[in-house]
Amino acid sequence: MAQSVWGYDSDNGPERWHENYPLAKGDKQSPIEINSKEVQHDSSLGAWHASYDPGAAKTILNNGRTCRVVFDDTFDRSVLRGGPLTDAYRLRQLHLHWGSSDDHGSEHVIDGVKYAAELHMVHWNPKHGNFAGALKQPDGVAVVGIFLKVGKTPKPEMKRILEEIENIKTKGKEAPFQHFDPSILFPKSRDYWTYQGSFTTPPCEECITWILLREPIEVSSDQMAKLRSLSKNNENDPVAPLVDNWRPPQPLKGRIVRASFK
Repeated sequence: MAQSVWGYDSDNGPERWHENYPLAKGDKQSPIEINSKEVQHDSSLGAWHASYDPGAAKTILNNGRTCRVVFDDTFDRSVLRGGPLTDAYRLRQLHLHWGSSDDHGSEHVIDGVKYAAELHMVHWNPKHGNFAGALKQPDGVAVVGIFLKVGKTPKPEMKRILEEIENIKTKGKEAPFQHFDPSILFPKSRDYWTYQGSFTTPPCEECITWILLREPIEVSSDQMAKLRSLSKNNENDPVAPLVDNWRPPQPLKGRIVRASFK
């Protein structure tokens, strides 16, 4: 398996990542399965707050592994603070993981339940100088994870992202994506679980404080189908649907998951 071509197929998928990225077998890997019975309620966990500048949104792209929206993070214009965090973290990008059908696709699993997709909002701690520096620190990155479940009502807030999919159908395509406030994607409830973990893609750096929101947002099956219409291949190659780009849950290895709610 060549280093540059990790993916989600049987020959280069999550089971084999550790061959090139030994950290993938580390002690603080993500995602995990959350078992409500083993979660500790922590009354000291406060509310988290995001103040995002819609003008920070830059581009949307298909990198062959996910659909990603990139934000300007050169200064503190879109920040996440509070909750388990002691610093303000800058929003850098958001991306999604999804399945080939509605009954799976999320990376985190809650009491055995898999959702159709999972949205990750990736923030980094500017006290570490730059994003690369933050990746080397245990408090370097904070990710807000939001589950997507399929229901009858399409989520109007997802519409902006999905409308652009036509323009980034194939791997390597990028389109301008301006004036977007990602906080419209948050569910009503601010309840969350938090734990120390890693990126769910190689090299799987263990630098993330996860803030996983308890309440999923609802999307329609048409909206999910739209996501699955992306191709993981280049424009001139045969269409290969970009689906099942999720990593299965990793061993907890003694970590504690805390909840902001009872």
